[in-house]
Amino acid sequence: EDVVELTKITSSKLVFEIMQPIIGELPHEEFWVLFLNNSNKVISKSQLSKGGISGTIVDVRLVFKLALENGATGLILCHNHPSGNLRPSDADKQITKKIRLAGDCLDVKVLDHLIITQNSYLSFADENIL
Repeated sequence: EDVVELTKITSSKLVFEIMQPIIGELPHEEFWVLFLNNSNKVISKSQLSKGGISGTIVDVRLVFKLALENGATGLILCHNHPSGNLRPSDADKQITKKIRLAGDCLDVKVLDHLIITQNSYLSFADENIL
């Protein structure tokens, strides 16, 4: 029986290292979610949406449909800013809050939201804006 080694998330830097090769250099925005188990190990990661140069749409219901299907107890939101600007937009803050509130009802904790660029990232948790 194959044992799948799950990556344990211990820092925002580790999330950046996982996601930067996937979305860090794209010319358009994408929104991804890492689904975690009780030990903060990544069960799966999914692309939730793919958008244009300056935005993408996120459906909160899809986030939690996938979370429940995966048996996730925590999740980390990630999206890229092709512009290289790390500052979260009002829309970024609003969707984070909306997903966090929905998670509270379902006992699925939103642990972080990362904005990823080619060379760097911003973590909502590290900046205390979660």
